[in-house]
Formats: sequence, C-alpha cells, structure tokens
Amino acid sequence: MSDVLLAFLGGVVAAVAIAAALGLVVSRRYARLMRRTQRAERLAEMVQLTGGLAHEIKNPLSTIQLNLQLLQEDLPSESVVGSRVHARLRTVRQEASRLREILDDFLRYAGRMTLECEPTDLNRLVEEVADFFMPQAAVNRVQMRVAPAQESLVAEIDPRLVKQAVLNLLLNATQAMTEGGELIVGLKSEPGFARIEVTDTGPGIAEEIRARLFEAYFTTKKSGTGLGLPMTKRIADEHGGSIAVASDLGRGSVFTLRLPLKAQRANAT
Repeated sequence: MSDVLLAFLGGVVAAVAIAAALGLVVSRRYARLMRRTQRAERLAEMVQLTGGLAHEIKNPLSTIQLNLQLLQEDLPSESVVGSRVHARLRTVRQEASRLREILDDFLRYAGRMTLECEPTDLNRLVEEVADFFMPQAAVNRVQMRVAPAQESLVAEIDPRLVKQAVLNLLLNATQAMTEGGELIVGLKSEPGFARIEVTDTGPGIAEEIRARLFEAYFTTKKSGTGLGLPMTKRIADEHGGSIAVASDLGRGSVFTLRLPLKAQRANAT
C-alpha cells in the first residue's frame, strides 16, 4: 500500500513539476508577446508622430522655397556680388529641394499603404516600366533590354505600387553602373508565382552591404535617402511576395521581385 501511495505521490509531484514548467514557458512567451505588442504600439505611435511632424515641416519649407525663388528673381546678377549671392541662393534652394524629397520619401514609406488590386498582365507592366525608364538609362550610358515571359502571367496586384517597386530597382541598378553597362528587366514564372528580375553588370555588392540593403535609411550613395529599396520590400510584403538579391563582386547583381499570381493571391496573404 505504501508503494502505491509513494508512486501516486511521485506522479503528483511529477505532474506539478511539469505543470509548473509549462506555466513558466507560457508565462515567458506571454511576457515576450506583451513586450512585442508594446514595442509595436510604441512604433506605431512614433510613426504617427513623425509623420505629423514631417507634414508640419513641409508647410514652412514650401514657403521658404517659394521666397528663395522670388528673392533670386528680384536680385540683379550682373555685379560680382550679385553673382555670388545668386550662387548661394541656388545652393540653398537645392538643399531645400533635397529636404523636401527626403520628407516626401519618408511620408510614402511610413504612411499607411492601401492596395488597390486588380488583375494585371505582368508582361505588359514590365514593358511599360521599361519604356518609361529607357531614356534615363540611355542618359547614363546604360543599354537596357526586356526579357518577357513566354506565357501570359496575370497577378492580382496594385499596378501603380508594383511599377514603383520595379522603377526603384531599375534606378538602383543604373546608379550602380557609374561607367555605364547593361540592364535587363525580365519576367519568369514558377508554380503560383511570377519573378520580376532586374539584372545589372555593375561592380556587385559586398556581402556585408547586401545584408543591410533593405534597412530604412541605409545607403552607400552620397545623395541617396536610403528608402528606395526598403519601399520596394514593403510593397512586395504587402502583396504577399518577397524581394531578394544575388550578387558577384565585379560581375553584377540580380534583384528578384517575387509576386503571387492571381489564383494564389488569397492564399499568399
């Protein structure tokens, strides 16, 4: 009888120990979840505050830009002093314009993204983006060509946003080829997904830089805002897709925008 009692008590102790361990695990997971929730709430609040601040900055900045333009028009530029003043005013206007661009990029990135999806022929979308961008590529001594998919690929996407994402990739690739080069925008398919690939013959991207390419405000360019590629990633994520990069130093890079096709859109999201 004592053996049975001891076994029973031992089972109770073991059950209590297991329950305590499970309770501890659940408690820790709950605490982590609460911390993540609080961080998310704080982040959302910060985004709202900074977005409001950016809007408030844009209003007086527009006034400054307008008055700088009027001042430059009113000042005579014939004298040496006038010429110097005009040069300085041009510099200030350029910096004010750059600040305005940074604010606009931030508001687009941090603002709420609402998709207006519709069935879209991706071959046509890629052709339209390439036609639009080709003159800019030519100015930068970049030869551009399109490699459409052999079959029709229709995706349930917001065409305006996806065009912006592809344009960001084309611009990024062109800026990487400072001495000119070749740029290919292609479209391929895989089960349930389409891949828009932007390939360049630039210098390539080091591994430590590739790891940070999609971080907000990370840039290796002197004039870059560091929001182009993060915005592309956000657009891909909102569509249930993804963005990836492969690169060989000295040989170039391939950015792949992966989007779910029409039949897969509901499942992907």
